[in-house]
Amino acid sequence: MLNASGCQNKPDSPAPPIYSTEEVDVIKETLKEAEVRMKGAIQALEEDLAGIRTGRASPALVERLQVEYYGSPTPMMQVASISIPEPRQILIRPFETNMLKPIERAILASDLGLTPNNDGKAIRLNLPPLNEQRRRDLAKVVHNRAEEAHVAVRNVRRDLIKDLREFEHEKMISEDDLKNGEEELQKLTDRFVEQVNVVKERKQKEIMEV
Repeated sequence: MLNASGCQNKPDSPAPPIYSTEEVDVIKETLKEAEVRMKGAIQALEEDLAGIRTGRASPALVERLQVEYYGSPTPMMQVASISIPEPRQILIRPFETNMLKPIERAILASDLGLTPNNDGKAIRLNLPPLNEQRRRDLAKVVHNRAEEAHVAVRNVRRDLIKDLREFEHEKMISEDDLKNGEEELQKLTDRFVEQVNVVKERKQKEIMEV
């Protein structure tokens, strides 16, 4: 087709796609969700490892033990004060003296392997030193718990990449957005996997200290 000057019109080039701020927000929200869930995996690991005893006393060994409180399982830190009077001793003073027996039962039912000493007002736990074999066994337990945390972090990445691909399929985001989102998710995953390793190595070091 000729134009007014007698030249042939060139076919119009397709306009580059314009992506809305909503598309960018979808990516940001996905990455935010990933970070929150990965942080949760790290927090769960730290709380889990806090309950594995080293050669030193720590309130974290017992504060989350579930104690029967008027028929409801309740964390020990909500029914008693917990202190460390000596490096290898935990002192537990219940807010109500009738909680001594339930606390004692909770300790005996746990996997701490400690015998509570009840003097009628408080409970003392004396931690014997760990032998070399027990230290190595606990270090392996820590390694296994860390591997579970690695899996949890990578599962977050897998789930949210699946979400991003569905968004792209539904034209909610562009192909470029999908690629960028996947790259950012991988960076987050690498960062939190490294955090898991740091938590693991710190706990193993504590366990192996004599």
